[in-house]
Amino acid sequence: MKLAFLIADGMGDYPLKELHGKTPLEVANTPNMDRLAKTGKIGLCRTIPEGMEPGSDIANMAILGFDPSVYHTGRGPIEAAALKVPVDENDIIFRMNLVTVSEFSENGIMIDYSAAHITDEEAKKIISFLKENLEDDSWKIIPGFQYRHLLIRKDGKNTSLENTKINPPHDILDQSIKNDFFRFKNNEPLFDIILRANKILKENFPESKANCIWPWGQGKKLQLPDFSKTYGLKGAVISAVDLIKGLGYSSNMEVIDIEGATGLLDTNYKGKAEAAIEFLKQKDFVFVHLEGPDECGHAGDIKSKIKAIERFDKYIVGPICNFLESKKGACLICCDHLTPVYKRTHVSEPVPILFINFNAPLNKPDQKFSEIDAKKSDLFIERGEDLIKWILEQIK
Repeated sequence: MKLAFLIADGMGDYPLKELHGKTPLEVANTPNMDRLAKTGKIGLCRTIPEGMEPGSDIANMAILGFDPSVYHTGRGPIEAAALKVPVDENDIIFRMNLVTVSEFSENGIMIDYSAAHITDEEAKKIISFLKENLEDDSWKIIPGFQYRHLLIRKDGKNTSLENTKINPPHDILDQSIKNDFFRFKNNEPLFDIILRANKILKENFPESKANCIWPWGQGKKLQLPDFSKTYGLKGAVISAVDLIKGLGYSSNMEVIDIEGATGLLDTNYKGKAEAAIEFLKQKDFVFVHLEGPDECGHAGDIKSKIKAIERFDKYIVGPICNFLESKKGACLICCDHLTPVYKRTHVSEPVPILFINFNAPLNKPDQKFSEIDAKKSDLFIERGEDLIKWILEQIK
């Protein structure tokens, strides 16, 4: 049976007074999900294990069926896998954002986790310059995409870097960086390279919003089981973001790159849907990930988040589910975590899920896909890594 997981990153939310007590998902015009809800199963799934950070890396790892408490080492190692960066067992791999801070000091404020969504062209110039002036035998800088890059401490096993807890920059928007500043300061090599980088940015790119590097999400090399051998499905991932690609590469899935996939509201929806359908014509399973709703949540932009959900419904859910219905396949629609617009960051509460088995449709005419309907359901998957197992049981 053909199976697709359609993930709208951060789609879930809280009721908002601006929307008269409804969520963006409730308000959005989503005729495809509304139709599918009447023939599918709605419920909740806990994608973030208790005690772990509510990040997309952890949540999507769980949705793909891998226990984050066993396999997760950090955000950086996942993105290193996406970029096929050769790393040694003792290397410490950081995700490194280009960010905007009011100042890099105990009095600083995190202004923007993405340096105003810096363009890829500008970021490449900056990262290239930083590489030329900062790299040595201990530190390596790996260019990524837009504001997302990597910083690697070679042979970092005898340092305290691996256990240093740095907040993701998107979690502290408009907040003080004081706690993180002192955590950086307590690790002299890390603090030193940040200071040198910031000096370079100030002197050589004074007009750029990227005035600081922010290393976080560090860990050692990621190693996941083979997805096909674990679940008996020949699968692929489709996403604009490196963390999804890294999970795909690390579990020996196919990774399909889509031209024009940006990870933002203006991504190439049509290209993603067409690629997913073409893959499913030959293989078993596709994991399609849309970053747009999450970015809008971080921005606190209600209207754009509604628009991102509507585009997900129209350009991803509609065509892919129409194909799956014709093949008597199955589909999961969900978000990896909630990104409430008024909090502007991730939360760890269970996410709403919608599962449709087109070979055995249900009849629930009054049901809609929303956070409130999901909470009314008696379906609850306690462990995110068990979700795929539950689905495979449904389609036997």
